Amino acid sequence: MSTGPAVVLLSGGMDSAVVLAEARAAGHSCHALSVRYGQRHSAELDAAARVAAALGAAAHRVVDVDLRAIGGSALTDDIAVPESPGAGIPVTYVPARNTVLLALALGHAEVIGANDIYVGVNAVDYSGYPDCRPEFVAAFERLARVATKAGVEGAPLRIQAPLLALGKASIVRRGLELGVDFALTVSC
Repeated sequence: MSTGPAVVLLSGGMDSAVVLAEARAAGHSCHALSVRYGQRHSAELDAAARVAAALGAAAHRVVDVDLRAIGGSALTDDIAVPESPGAGIPVTYVPARNTVLLALALGHAEVIGANDIYVGVNAVDYSGYPDCRPEFVAAFERLARVATKAGVEGAPLRIQAPLLALGKASIVRRGLELGVDFALTVSC
């Protein structure tokens, strides 16, 4: 039931682990892509390596992009993380992070001939992040159609966001159904 290669953005957190399992269950040869973007800790990247190995990723690549140079987030700058979330977009939002991550995945997909990119964004429990909404995913997929050789030649890439409409309890249930060992993951 092989459906060809897919790029899976893998942070090492629970959502991306479930997305990797989803891509594998769909029959893809999974090429996990993690990004060291200047986040304050490396625990998630260590977890990503464990998850990629446990779930049988065909490859796992880590790309370095230092978003600390831009700053503007408690995850990449010297900004305190509040005890409880306030109104609006939270201080833990990393400006353009998912746009950058998907752009890297898009480039990798072109190189390996993948038609699918999997991402673990979630709009139900999205915490106010603008780049975790269905509108963002749809807009990026439209961009991929006009910004890539594959898209221009009539074989556009698909952005797969299977967790987009699921709450955390449903994500955990789906992960357990797919055999995800959540003890291997690290979530913030």
